[in-house]
Amino acid sequence: MTKGTILSGMRPTGRLHIGHLSVLENWARLQDEYKCYFMVADLHSLTTKFDDTGDLPEDTRQMVLDFLSVGIDPVKSAVFVQSSVREHAELHLYFSMNIPLSWLERCPTYKDQLVQFEKQGKDITTYGFLGYPLLQAADILIYLGDTVPVGEDQLPHIELTREIARRFNFLYKTDLFPEPQALLGRFPMVPGVDGRKMSKSYGNDIAISASSDEVRKMVNAMVTDPARIHKDDPGHPDVCIVHKYQEIYNNPLLDYVQKACRGAERGCVACKQEIYEVVEEMLNPIRQRRAHFETNSYDALRGYLLQLKEADAAGETGETVERNADPVIGKFKQFTGTRREKNYLREIGQDIIDDYLQGTISMRDVLDILDARMDLVNLILLKGRDRAKVRAAETTAKVREVMNLRY
Repeated sequence: MTKGTILSGMRPTGRLHIGHLSVLENWARLQDEYKCYFMVADLHSLTTKFDDTGDLPEDTRQMVLDFLSVGIDPVKSAVFVQSSVREHAELHLYFSMNIPLSWLERCPTYKDQLVQFEKQGKDITTYGFLGYPLLQAADILIYLGDTVPVGEDQLPHIELTREIARRFNFLYKTDLFPEPQALLGRFPMVPGVDGRKMSKSYGNDIAISASSDEVRKMVNAMVTDPARIHKDDPGHPDVCIVHKYQEIYNNPLLDYVQKACRGAERGCVACKQEIYEVVEEMLNPIRQRRAHFETNSYDALRGYLLQLKEADAAGETGETVERNADPVIGKFKQFTGTRREKNYLREIGQDIIDDYLQGTISMRDVLDILDARMDLVNLILLKGRDRAKVRAAETTAKVREVMNLRY
């Protein structure tokens, strides 16, 4: 049975927090059922942060680490940065030539966000912001995606994507693009520790990458019942953020906790300790996986490449492993970088050459390791980009053909 195809992504506008966990964990579950493409949507981040891109490289890297630490498997799925696959922008341009402007103007989130940013003193009335849903449609359709995991707030965008696919197919008498179906998920809305929407910009978030000390600090800062000044004052769980977390994370003693709180038999410190322990239990395995992907040993890079080959998922079938080491050695000589990188290269250089000569890794693998500057995250993104470009290039070539763009 042929697997369906999924594309999903997030904008790198700040570190991911525990409010994102349920979405990412859902992505991880889908990897066994679908062919998955997961992207860091850096082009989409420019729609609102076009004048503030200084943190974009680091935010992108941290988002990839968050993806990987929660369980996105770079062997099963292509993990890549949106702007590195330029066919996304190409297909977006083709769509912009035949989609009515009114379709974009009627998007329910467009005017709402204009007002929201205007209150913040920022003008985002750009072509890019108006065309955000069109780029989103290109992201999905370029992989011929037939399924999109979304929350209810994204349903209008998926319906627009379906309309765009229908219009293109009708105009050019083709059946190239499928009409993707929404895979609706219901994800709990985790509030910030102050009761507002959880956001890095508010300083009220618990990051997926948070240390134990950072988790403790944020849990201790959680807003409790403002009317309960002393422990022996009756509490009101319905207005307590700590209690909201207990509901979200299914405290088996929830009924008892509510009763004890209202009867002044239980203090806020005990409830916060329970939340701290729940969050720690949730984040500990994530920290362990993150540490693995932050490790840039040659064994880690080599292991990832071999896993790709075993899964036959790198799109490199049919590649011939050259036996001549001269091109590899030449690449070493051309390599420039920091002193730390050069020292590291000297340490692992012979290992790479030995693996290459033995046929364990290919010439392409060696060049990829060097191009990634011996960094595992960079290598994963490079391989993810290459895997994504295979499908993206095929699709845009077919689009050019049906649009008679042949020269």
